[in-house]
Amino acid sequence: MAPSSQAARAAAFSQLHAGPGIFVIPNPWDAGSAKVLANRGFKALATTSAGMSFSIGKPDGDGVVTREEALENVRSIAAATSLPLSADLENGYGDDPEYCAQTILMAAEAGAVGGSIEDATGKENDPIYPFELSVQRVRAAVQAARGLPFPFILTARAENFLHGRSDLPDTIRRLTAFAEAGADVLFAPGLKTREEIEAVVKAVAPKPVNVLSLGNLTLKELEEMGVKRISLGSSLARAAYAALINAAEEIRRKGSFSYTATATPHAQLNELFRAGS
Repeated sequence: MAPSSQAARAAAFSQLHAGPGIFVIPNPWDAGSAKVLANRGFKALATTSAGMSFSIGKPDGDGVVTREEALENVRSIAAATSLPLSADLENGYGDDPEYCAQTILMAAEAGAVGGSIEDATGKENDPIYPFELSVQRVRAAVQAARGLPFPFILTARAENFLHGRSDLPDTIRRLTAFAEAGADVLFAPGLKTREEIEAVVKAVAPKPVNVLSLGNLTLKELEEMGVKRISLGSSLARAAYAALINAAEEIRRKGSFSYTATATPHAQLNELFRAGS
C-alpha cells in the first residue's frame, strides 16, 4: 500500500474517533465480505479472528491460527477496499511485550491503521495474563504504534468476561491501566448490562470505548451511554454460515432448493464486485 494512501486512511480513522457521535465498525472475514460492507456505506472495517478462523477451516481461540495467517487476512481485506482497517491481533500471537510490539508493526505493514491487543493468553487453564504483564504488553504495543509515520489507533482489550470471569472491578482496573499506558480505545468484550457499560465508559473517560454489539441495546441507547464505537465480532460471519448450513440441511433433509429464492442474484453480486475492483 502506498504510504500516502495508508496515511489518508489513518487520518480518516482518527477523525471517526475524534468526531461527534457513535459509529459501527463491522467485521468482514475476507475480501469479498469487506467489499460488500464497503458497498453498504460503512466508514471503517475491522477484522475478526473468529470469522477469519472459520473461513480457513479452523476453530477460534485454540491457538491454531498463526500470526502469518492473520496478517495475510489483514493484507487481503486492506487491499479490497479504500476504508480504514483495524486488525484483531488477539494476544499479539506471543506472550512477550516485544512480540506484541512486533505484531503491531507487521499489521501496519500489511495495511492496517489500527489494531487490538488483548490480555487473554489462549490457554484454557490460565486464560488471562497477570495484571502487570498485561499492562506491559499494551505499553509495548502503544510504543510501537507511536513510532509509525501515521496515527495508528491502538485498542486494548480486557477479556475477563469472555472467559467466565465476570469481575467488573478487575476489568475496570485493567482498562484504566491500559488507558494510562497510552491505549487509544478501550474494549471489554462480554459486557451485557447497561450498568456494566456505563461503569466502563465513566472509568476510562475521555478515552473512547468500543462495545461488542448486543441484541438488547440499540445503537441510540449505546450512544446515550457514551459508547463511541460498536463492533460486530463474528456475528456477520456466523449469520453467513447460518444461511449456508440451513441451505445444506434443506437439500439433505428435504431434497428441495427453496433457499435459492432468497439468494442474492448472481448479476447483483457480479456488479458489486466489478465496481469494487
